[in-house]
Amino acid sequence: MIKPEIRVLGVDDGVFTPHVKGLVPVVGVVFRGGYWLDGVMHTKVEVDGFDATEKIASMIINSPHYKQLRVIMLNGVTFAGFNVVDIKKLNIEIKLPVIAITREKPNFKEIHEALKNLPKSEERWRAILNAGEIFEVSTRSKDEKVYMQISGIFEEDARKILQLTSTRSNIPEALRVAHLIASGISLT
Repeated sequence: MIKPEIRVLGVDDGVFTPHVKGLVPVVGVVFRGGYWLDGVMHTKVEVDGFDATEKIASMIINSPHYKQLRVIMLNGVTFAGFNVVDIKKLNIEIKLPVIAITREKPNFKEIHEALKNLPKSEERWRAILNAGEIFEVSTRSKDEKVYMQISGIFEEDARKILQLTSTRSNIPEALRVAHLIASGISLT
């Protein structure tokens, strides 16, 4: 049974200039269900770097909210360009389920081509593929769909959590607010 006030963490990155070295803010927002903001945490990751999985795991584990969290939601698996979060590795490190959510279904052919312009492209590609199967989910109505990839959680439970926490838009409230905050504190 999934409680209506399940504590979820939504994680999104801020605005950045593509292909320009630098750090990008990453914000985590703790919500009880889809209604109550309980906390905010943050870190920074490198543009097109390799530190997103580690930095996000550290941000979560070192947060005073860690013990209350039940599931982590990421805005996709790529942060700060192509700094790829390996959701299976993140799930193991933080010992919590991970759901990566996107508004549009990823075009893997385009992603694989874009990765060829970056160092260690095959390592990045493996992390993207490691996120596993993509599931289409109707959140607030049959017309409002998002796409998810999961680790450490059953598909049906992940669907229920997305529907429960998507109270004001077709994405979970914790992710929507994380996006607003991360965008608002970005320097570019």
